[in-house]
Amino acid sequence: MSAGLLLQYVVVALIVLASAWVVLNKQFPGLVRRVRGAIALGLVKPQRAAWLQALGRKIAPPASGGGGACGGCDSCGPTPPKQH
Repeated sequence: MSAGLLLQYVVVALIVLASAWVVLNKQFPGLVRRVRGAIALGLVKPQRAAWLQALGRKIAPPASGGGGACGGCDSCGPTPPKQH
């Protein structure tokens, strides 16, 4: 296999992975959050190397205040008052 063909396969694989990540984020935000949390918890254990712990903290999903009812984006806040 030539180097050019291998590079082409790598680029296509990265594009497919990025596309799959975007679809997962948009369609299943709760699942993505749980998976990120599980991966982060495995990496931040005290017996891990410092760089793995730092990676785990970076991967960890941001803390949510209320934990929305749907487990989604938490953008469902209060409704604006009606104008009469």
